[in-house]
Amino acid sequence: MEPLHFYDENIPCLAACPVHTNAGAYVAAIADGDDLTAYLTARLPNPFASVCGRVCAAPCEDACRRGEIDQPIAIRALKRFVTEKYGVESSANETWKQVAAPTGPKRSQSIGVIGGGPAGMACAHDLARHGYQVSVYEATAQLGGMMKLGIPEYRLDRTLLQAELDAIVDLGVEVHLNTRLGRDISFDDIRSRHDAVFVAIGASLGRGLDLEGHEADGVLKAIEFLINANQGFEVDIGDRVVVIGGGDVAMDAARTALRRDEYGEAGPTTEIEASDRNVMTEALDAARTATRQGAADVTVISLESESEMPASPFELEEARHEEIRFVHRRGPARILAEDGKVVGLETIAVTSVFDADGRFAPEFDPADSMVIECDTVILAVGQAIDVEALGATGPNITPRGVIELTEDGLGTSLARVWAGGDAAHGPRTLIEAIADGRRAAAEMHEQFTGEAPDEVQGQLVELDQFHRLTDTYDREERVAVPTLPTDRRVGLAEVETGFTEQQARCEAARCLRCFANIELDVNKCVLCALCADVCPLDLIALIPAEELGGTVGATALTLDERACIRCGLCIERCPTDALSMAVWTGVGVPQIGALT
Repeated sequence: MEPLHFYDENIPCLAACPVHTNAGAYVAAIADGDDLTAYLTARLPNPFASVCGRVCAAPCEDACRRGEIDQPIAIRALKRFVTEKYGVESSANETWKQVAAPTGPKRSQSIGVIGGGPAGMACAHDLARHGYQVSVYEATAQLGGMMKLGIPEYRLDRTLLQAELDAIVDLGVEVHLNTRLGRDISFDDIRSRHDAVFVAIGASLGRGLDLEGHEADGVLKAIEFLINANQGFEVDIGDRVVVIGGGDVAMDAARTALRRDEYGEAGPTTEIEASDRNVMTEALDAARTATRQGAADVTVISLESESEMPASPFELEEARHEEIRFVHRRGPARILAEDGKVVGLETIAVTSVFDADGRFAPEFDPADSMVIECDTVILAVGQAIDVEALGATGPNITPRGVIELTEDGLGTSLARVWAGGDAAHGPRTLIEAIADGRRAAAEMHEQFTGEAPDEVQGQLVELDQFHRLTDTYDREERVAVPTLPTDRRVGLAEVETGFTEQQARCEAARCLRCFANIELDVNKCVLCALCADVCPLDLIALIPAEELGGTVGATALTLDERACIRCGLCIERCPTDALSMAVWTGVGVPQIGALT
């Protein structure tokens, strides 16, 4: 996509979102009671809006200006609130077609998408909307990729995910399941069938650690453990489990270990063939048994301190609620085994994790050792893609083991072959993978038609009034996202339950509405400075224009947009009506409702 316009960049939540969802617009719509506009704004750029309402990493919340005052808006939970009303999981499950129905004529070009995960299906969604013939090649027996095989069911309901996938397939996407690249079909075969190809194979190979004892029975790789758990296969992990790692995959593995008996009761959803085991069960064959008890004690070992851990704060908090134990600033030294079976993990102290330049470069103190007794060690230390499946005629591969991209997009070393998601970048967040799929579709469409991606022409719409003077929005605390009580977290029920309507309205009302911009009519301004006097945060100032590179002897009126809470006091106070409030209707705002 083209770089965001200034006004769009000035909306931090929008600028931080990889698919450019205008979170501020839909949060404000919820606060105003316009839930339909809110849903359509959330769905417009994101074919997995309902999924992201549950499991998105929410970079928008990290960027939210409200966080500079107290805590950011609970944007992801508010998205869930409106998708439950209008998304694929609701009774109004075709509302999304108002902003995402097919737009173009049927086209002759055929495009093959390798991988049915978030990147591949997002690409298929956009291409189908443009009228292309799209075929998705998926290695397993079901679409969804790591959304279905890697994200635990207590975080993402499988019925909802399937509904989201079905909506994309219903656009006319052809699906080939159980079609593994390099085994059932070659990369050359797919290229010969189609006018273009998008490679979106996921990072489904777990990385190991070359430690003494790493081949013992009971050493598992986290991503493969999660895949098998989500497939319903039973894995004997004993009562005491140690997870090595500090990221979200480590949290998922730890919390899934507590629920292994519930996963096992569901039974396998599909058989895993022997030739698939390099991807699905490489480290699990020896551990799989007919029956097991749930782990009673789960410990996470991380190199990082609590503040340094890369896992999301929400995941860490929920893991603690479930009485998962954390041991920080220790690294694995060796895995202890007796008769070929894990009995413990020896750890050593970490003196530092990052070097002076902030690069990951851990240093250890071998003299400070500690043994943790356990039955299973789960390694959550990274993932890799199966580049060998592409064969000798595939696109160039980088030294990092991912597909090499062109400098200006998602193209590869081969003509009309694009790549994205994990295949091109290594493990990515869900929303980043979706963004890659959409970007690849846009680049393909542009190459075939010469048409640049659709760009909404934004405009400033002046508001007749913008009164928040009697509101307490700037002093209200964040509404905690409801979750099941710890003693009720049984089975595979979703832990996060979502906002009630009252909670959603209260939380949405905290939004500072950064999409609203204070405008100055220089022909009316008399530089009286009353706006500066009344600003509660002292964000407006009159300074010599030469300090900003302006005319010597002139005066400039400045406003710190980063901290402005849009209270409107300056507008109310201006004696000449030189100040006004205008709403920007650029990127990410559907042409419906009050914001158009």
